[in-house]
Amino acid sequence: MMQLHISPSLRHVTMLLAKGVREFINVKIGTRRVSYRMMFYMLLLFTLLLRFLFVMTAVDSIDPRENNCSSTSTSTSTSTISCLGKKLVPKILGRKLEPSVPEVMYQVLEQPMVPVEELKGRSEIPQTLEDFMSEVKESRPNAKTFAIKLRDMVALLEQRTRMAKIQEYLYRHIASSSIPKQLHCLTLRLANEHSSNAGARLQLPTAELIPALINNSYFHFVLASDNVLAASVVAASLVRNSLRPHMVVLHIITDKKTYSPMQAWFSLHPLGQAIVEVKALHHFDWFARGKVPVLQAMEKDQLKRSQFRGGSSAIVKNNTEKPHIIAAKLQALSPKYNSMMNHIRIHLPELFPSLKKVVFLDDDIVVQTDLTPLWDIDMKGKVNGAVQTCHGKDKFVMSKRFKSYLNFSHPLIRESFDPNQCAWAYGMNVFDLAAWRKSSISLTYYHWLEQVKTLMHKRMMQQ
Repeated sequence: MMQLHISPSLRHVTMLLAKGVREFINVKIGTRRVSYRMMFYMLLLFTLLLRFLFVMTAVDSIDPRENNCSSTSTSTSTSTISCLGKKLVPKILGRKLEPSVPEVMYQVLEQPMVPVEELKGRSEIPQTLEDFMSEVKESRPNAKTFAIKLRDMVALLEQRTRMAKIQEYLYRHIASSSIPKQLHCLTLRLANEHSSNAGARLQLPTAELIPALINNSYFHFVLASDNVLAASVVAASLVRNSLRPHMVVLHIITDKKTYSPMQAWFSLHPLGQAIVEVKALHHFDWFARGKVPVLQAMEKDQLKRSQFRGGSSAIVKNNTEKPHIIAAKLQALSPKYNSMMNHIRIHLPELFPSLKKVVFLDDDIVVQTDLTPLWDIDMKGKVNGAVQTCHGKDKFVMSKRFKSYLNFSHPLIRESFDPNQCAWAYGMNVFDLAAWRKSSISLTYYHWLEQVKTLMHKRMMQQ
């Protein structure tokens, strides 16, 4: 009889064999003695192996769709042993087999993408990551279905993100190109005031101050703008922060349409001791004498821009271009780049032939300090003094290098310019007009205007 003792404290099992069992194990057959004890241990080991095989087979059969080891075979034992070898041999040898799940996903990702228009009409595609996770937990899809759903969801969300970026660029373009109602009404009221009120038509400056307009002992500032309100902010902040306002001469240049409102504003709102001159482009003899290269270039540029005059809606509907390309095209439609006020600075030496140095101000700045010390800077024969944007540590200042503005895929541009060359920033620039007149800057500018016109003509002929 066999006795079994279990000791909970020692956590082991003791098996005592009875006399009859011991006699059965120690049986003599002929002259050869067989150890039945060894046979017993072998039988016990075989039982454990069978149990292990059963567990492994059960684990492999949990998901028969994705496990090739559990597929039906003519030889079940051969299939089980083969699968067991696939699982154990790599572990024994210290290697891992490549799983089949990534391969299935790679195959799905290599398939052609479904058009986004078709994805929009499919309700089974999860709309959010939360919906996707909830659906996966409920349906328990196989690897292929999982990859397809994930790909379609990402494609749909990517399209939504793209459209959101394009809408942002479009709204920014509309905001920059539109005229607020209040500003439009201000211009109309000033124009009406100019025609009906003699006080809004004062000569600026007065006759006794006209000699100061060409006197180089004064501090001459140039502001080109067709925005009355913006020009008034720049002018007021400039004079208010100046330590010597009586030495400040502000030359305001505008177009023919804005001249009357601009003159009315500064006639009705004088800037104290500062000297203000308001002139339209047609008042300059140099502009009236003949053709101006920059004006000719702008006329050609209008033809090119007319291709976009679908206008902004035609650009936004292009589904093949990246959002930043669409943003660049929308920016090209901005009136800022089509306004003569943005190009007038290249003609400063001709517009002010008697002046030696000027500070050019854009109409989107607010002066916060005295700018007269700029005249004390030794420019060492250079023409332009500008804010450095390429080597500063301020991450919010956009780096202005040539590669951000010019198309270096064109061989002519690639051979003539350095993509990493720093471009000078707008906003506030100090121009040494005497050094400018001695240089070939204007001729170089006109040369590249002709090159641009030629390139645009060739492109239009090809189209």
